[in-house]
Amino acid sequence: MNEYSSKLLESAVNELSRLPGIGKRTALRLALHLLREDKTTTQNLADALVKMRNDIRFCKRCNNISDTEYCEICSNPRRDENTLCVVEDTRDVLAIENTAQFNGLYHVLGGIINPIEGIGPNDLNLSHLVKRLHSEDIREIILALPATVEGDTTGFYIYKLLNPFEVKITTLARGLAVGNELEYTDEITLGRSLLNRTLFAESNKNTKH
Repeated sequence: MNEYSSKLLESAVNELSRLPGIGKRTALRLALHLLREDKTTTQNLADALVKMRNDIRFCKRCNNISDTEYCEICSNPRRDENTLCVVEDTRDVLAIENTAQFNGLYHVLGGIINPIEGIGPNDLNLSHLVKRLHSEDIREIILALPATVEGDTTGFYIYKLLNPFEVKITTLARGLAVGNELEYTDEITLGRSLLNRTLFAESNKNTKH
């Protein structure tokens, strides 16, 4: 017997439950909430999602999500163009921006090295990072990656990749708990980790026994 009284409701619940962190119960609650709202509310939500999916772009300079060719951060003349913060994805850009402790530019990798999930260096936005070092006056690169095995592996790969360049490579201070994603770290801890960042080589040395 079907647990839903409507195939249309069931279809909506199934689609909503595909979203990360949304189970069937939460999906049902959201669907029923939308049914109680004015039709305009649901239509506005649908239109916003479709427009986002069709029209959103990626910044040509840093690969951050943007409405225009270059994102607002890269277009801001007040940002420090000599300091580049390398992050996994847009969620990390938002997390760091919320600390108000960083005024440089970003480089979004679009993922981290994870052999189990079939993600290797060639799947990341690394070639463009190298191009930026050739074309921009970058003096420091901050590796703001997750405090996980995958994050550390990605950081070490980037460190070796950028060895030929005369650029200072730092990493977040280990105020971050091991296993943490940046987006789930509170703003104060993340801000302090940025301000107290250390040289990557020294940090890597200290983690070895």
